[in-house]
Amino acid sequence: MKLTNFPRVHITHGPTPLEFMPRLTEALGGPNLYIKRDDCTGLGSGGNKTRKLEFLMADAVKHGADTIITQGATQSNHARQTVAIAAKMGMKCEILLEDRTGFKDASYKKSGNVFLDHLYGAGVRELPGGTDMNAAMATVAEELRAAGRKPYIIPGGGSNPIGALGYVTCALEMVNQFNTQDLRVDCVVHATGSAGTQAGLVVGLEGTRSLIPVLGIGVRAAKEAQETNVYNLAVKTAELLGVPGCVRRESVMANCDYVGGGYGVPTPGMVEAVTMVARLEGILLDPVYSGKGMAGLIDLCRKGHFKKGENVVFLHTGGAVALYGYMDAFGDLKPL
Repeated sequence: MKLTNFPRVHITHGPTPLEFMPRLTEALGGPNLYIKRDDCTGLGSGGNKTRKLEFLMADAVKHGADTIITQGATQSNHARQTVAIAAKMGMKCEILLEDRTGFKDASYKKSGNVFLDHLYGAGVRELPGGTDMNAAMATVAEELRAAGRKPYIIPGGGSNPIGALGYVTCALEMVNQFNTQDLRVDCVVHATGSAGTQAGLVVGLEGTRSLIPVLGIGVRAAKEAQETNVYNLAVKTAELLGVPGCVRRESVMANCDYVGGGYGVPTPGMVEAVTMVARLEGILLDPVYSGKGMAGLIDLCRKGHFKKGENVVFLHTGGAVALYGYMDAFGDLKPL
């Protein structure tokens, strides 16, 4: 896998830390729990999209773009990081935010990521739930071309083969950290949504024959659909890298039991997970992705899916800024 064949904007603060979580490990009484801190990537409050944007923005420059177009949900972490890197690179940015939850409170509609979108200078367009977002982005691109601009469309979550390269690099980075720390890892767990993070991880870990499984905790789609999306993107990413056939279908695993009422809709498990990790480890998760991902990991530990003595790494995909849009979900927090 020759990642140097692809143009890249080096912006990630890395390697991001790999930390043991002793208090959470003790509280759950199961496997040894570690956390890969991709909330510390540095761009626009950090998060997993930074790694993807390194390759996507380099491709935008290659194509002579002066304006970036992307889309996401109202409190999109991806949109916030995309606007930040566009600002840093002197480009305009138009983001389309889809109302996937129907929440109308001001904290959800205006604070958190939405506030930062505006602060970084994005043009923000709000669209109703169920909108064909790819078609909507194409329409905006045509408008911009007619006005003499040179737009570049980044898909939701930065999840295409170019974006997924960011998590191939992360997989290689983690393998190096595991080897340096003499850490035998039994599983990498993370929240999976638009598929790019998991697809990149699978390609990287399979391509290096690490024998480390990846378990995605779904935040939106049903299991079959999520696994199919991840596998298809992983296959395309492997082909782009020149290593076709390195990904086995059985290596793509998603547990989608923790989605709850839908994408971005809070669950009791998410609230418990975010609160536990904050109070036991001093680490902030987010309410849409890493919070539900951690809720899944906690529940699986309690059910004995992961055994005592095993080493499990949770990939923190960032997004704590979104907590400000979900304060009502946490009610009146009592002191310890």
